[in-house]
Amino acid sequence: MNREKFMQSDVALYGMLISIALVASYIESIIPIPYPVYGMKIGLANIIIVWVLYSIDIKAAAIISLARVLIAGFLFGNFYSIIFSLVGAGLSLGIMFLLKKTKKFSIVGVSIAGGVTHNLGQIIVAAIVLENIRITYVFPILIVSGVVAGIAIGILGGILYRKIKILQTNVRS
Repeated sequence: MNREKFMQSDVALYGMLISIALVASYIESIIPIPYPVYGMKIGLANIIIVWVLYSIDIKAAAIISLARVLIAGFLFGNFYSIIFSLVGAGLSLGIMFLLKKTKKFSIVGVSIAGGVTHNLGQIIVAAIVLENIRITYVFPILIVSGVVAGIAIGILGGILYRKIKILQTNVRS
């Protein structure tokens, strides 16, 4: 396959994955689930990010995550939701990449760490924006939610990873 055609297939694949992640973000934004902390979400779009991290690579996961955060923020959020999501997603993806690289953690374990660090990133931003360190008192609740969401996202991402193997041989590393 020549380089130009391969690049076109990358663009199409990334566009499809970003679209799926956006649909997951939209679904999550319209389902009214009462959470104990304002802004708390399960993070359905992270199923795609975990799957991409394992099926393709960190670069693809970062591109898809960044595009999803920006587009979802402009469509369903605001400036602050974009900042909170960017920091949370960046910290989460970085930790997930490092833990995956050690090969000592399962997909679920990596996803749990991603869920907790995503919440940590958002708490750090909240403390800076609000200029109030007391916001960190909600972090124990966010740790629990990060673990629960991380388990769910990790299980679903793992199922996708085991079931959809085509990319492992067809996409460049």
